Amino acid sequence: MELGPVHHVSINVPDVEAAAPFYTDVLGMAVLDRPDFGFNGRWLQSPGGGEVHLIEVEGWVPPTGQHWAFKVDDIDAAVAELRGRGVKVDDPIPLPGTAARQTFFFDPAGNMIELNQPA
Repeated sequence: MELGPVHHVSINVPDVEAAAPFYTDVLGMAVLDRPDFGFNGRWLQSPGGGEVHLIEVEGWVPPTGQHWAFKVDDIDAAVAELRGRGVKVDDPIPLPGTAARQTFFFDPAGNMIELNQPA
């Protein structure tokens, strides 16, 4: 078996209507059509083509340390843009033993997101 790139990640949030604008207005994701599954959710697509599926789960509390990442070409520019939009973002740090760099921030539901600039 040869796996392709990740198609989508499913992210739980306690309130889709409160979380979705962060992904669309701040991160620049587009809203996709979503079938009616009988529960609230939103399908979104990043400019790079990957998808994030927000799933509303009442009382959701994000687990500590769990995260997912977006690849970026210029992490410093991405951090500056996010900070300009009011997002608290850690300063980028190098990955040990590599020229790659990473940083972390949180969505409104407390889910951790990484930005990763490969070597």
